[in-house]
Amino acid sequence: MPRLLASNKAAWLYPFKGIYYFASHRFLWPLFKARLIPIVLLSTFIYVILFLFTYLPQVAFLAIFQGKGAWISGAVLVLGEGAAIVAALFEAFFVDETLVDIFDAVLVNEGHGELVTTSRVLYPQGDDVVKRLGKPTHSAVYAPFSLRQIVEFILLLPLNFIPIAGTPMFLVLTGYRAGPFHHWRYFQLLDLTKQERKQRIRRRQLQYTTFGTVALILQLIPPFSMFFLLSTAVGAALWAVDIENKRALVESNHAGVGEFRDDNDATMI
Repeated sequence: MPRLLASNKAAWLYPFKGIYYFASHRFLWPLFKARLIPIVLLSTFIYVILFLFTYLPQVAFLAIFQGKGAWISGAVLVLGEGAAIVAALFEAFFVDETLVDIFDAVLVNEGHGELVTTSRVLYPQGDDVVKRLGKPTHSAVYAPFSLRQIVEFILLLPLNFIPIAGTPMFLVLTGYRAGPFHHWRYFQLLDLTKQERKQRIRRRQLQYTTFGTVALILQLIPPFSMFFLLSTAVGAALWAVDIENKRALVESNHAGVGEFRDDNDATMI
């Protein structure tokens, strides 16, 4: 039986599902070891430097507006600055290729190899799922580099100056923008046009916002931001698996009745 979520409002759970899935499926571990352990050490160094030299000055400035709450907002502000720097390092170290492999491997392991074969070679045999992944036959991108997203991230950081509500506003607004990027690879495998992609995002905007917000919170936890980036890719793939399973179930239920249309599925995940 395909795995299905009981509710279509639980998208925020997928980043946590990704953590468990990553930890319990050993074939994914080499993808972490191959490139990201050195970057984890480097990102830890960045956070240490930021907290040593920028945390207290920013807390002192925020205290003018927030009083004691400045200690928390200052921490979020520094973590956000560190996340922006680490995001740039991700691109520099070509981590996106690893995220594509993770996303595709989860799809194959969950029985959706036919979707992956639309974009890359998939060998029929291998010691594990990852080793069955061949070279991409088309452009393979987990999430495209977006200068606009980074600029918006930096511009939204001052929201943390606002007492109490500022930090949640920063997290939600950033999650709103970042959430759909986690399914860019899925849209690519479906070969959606720009308009079709926008329609899908619009229909699931709340789910993408909650997913993106939780993913951001996890990636603000040093020194595990790199690991949570990978596990979030797993969670995004699991969400895509559930969407595809739901699509297949609805199609089978409507066999002979008419063509299945995703936008008419009121119970869509």
